[in-house]
Amino acid sequence: MVDQMIKAQQGSAPPSQGGGWTQPPTPPLAQPPAPPLAHPPLPVSMSPVSASVAASYPGLAEYMGLELSEALIRENMPEYLPGNQSSVAVPGSFSVSGVGNGVTMLAPISGQSPGLARAQVSHGVRQIVLCKDKDNKIGLKVKAVNKGVFVCLVAKDSPAALGGLRFGDQILQINSENVAGFSSDKVHDMLRKSNVNNITMVIRDRPFERTLTLHKDSTGHIGFQFKEGRIISLAVDSSAARNGLLIDHNLLEVNGQNVVGIRDKDIGSIIEAGGEVITVTIIPSHIYNHIMKNMSSSVIRKLMDHSVPDA
Repeated sequence: MVDQMIKAQQGSAPPSQGGGWTQPPTPPLAQPPAPPLAHPPLPVSMSPVSASVAASYPGLAEYMGLELSEALIRENMPEYLPGNQSSVAVPGSFSVSGVGNGVTMLAPISGQSPGLARAQVSHGVRQIVLCKDKDNKIGLKVKAVNKGVFVCLVAKDSPAALGGLRFGDQILQINSENVAGFSSDKVHDMLRKSNVNNITMVIRDRPFERTLTLHKDSTGHIGFQFKEGRIISLAVDSSAARNGLLIDHNLLEVNGQNVVGIRDKDIGSIIEAGGEVITVTIIPSHIYNHIMKNMSSSVIRKLMDHSVPDA
């Protein structure tokens, strides 16, 4: 029976040049089509800086209307260039001494810190609705730099403060009107002429600010010195150095509390009383100087909202 089956198979197989049976050739596999690009490349005209810089921080050249070239960024804000940005391991995503997934925490970050919750910077866009107070004001002062408009003063207990506006917020629209290219006076005039209620604003959350959580050492220090709010030096192997704090940045908030215009000794007192975990919000001094140009320090100190926000 087996011999008959073999003969039947040999008889039905097509002959080959060598007289033996050959296996039919396997058809070639079709290559699947390449998936479409999720994000088509932008035209060259829309990229005033190199693609590598744009990829590291989207919209970098358009911040506040400043025409920031890569050379200017490299000179004044090198931390925003590719290769100079580092990630931080957070609880739940690291292993002790690098065992396991290979991520080691240089300095612990406390997710339960109320200062971290108050100081969170999203860099996102949001809409707020304000109304004027009994004096027909909203308690807001803006600064125009080239084509951008951004917040440089929020008065304490004002509608602007209650609405969540903070130093460095960029105003994109007021009552559905784009304000790019407007002067400070024109924006203030718009606000004065607005109705008492339903003043709608579109806000970009503090685009060039970031927060760092630092831990005090056994002597109560976190490892940096500042003068007139500007960070001027870092201690070697301190929490500030390990967590990526940089010099030539200005302190804006400590544990979510605005410290713009506050004297250095008072900022030191806030840090001293802030507990073992301190969250600082900083901005490159190059940008800070643009915002604060021609602003009176006495006016900032007197009017700015320096209250401790709710967590």
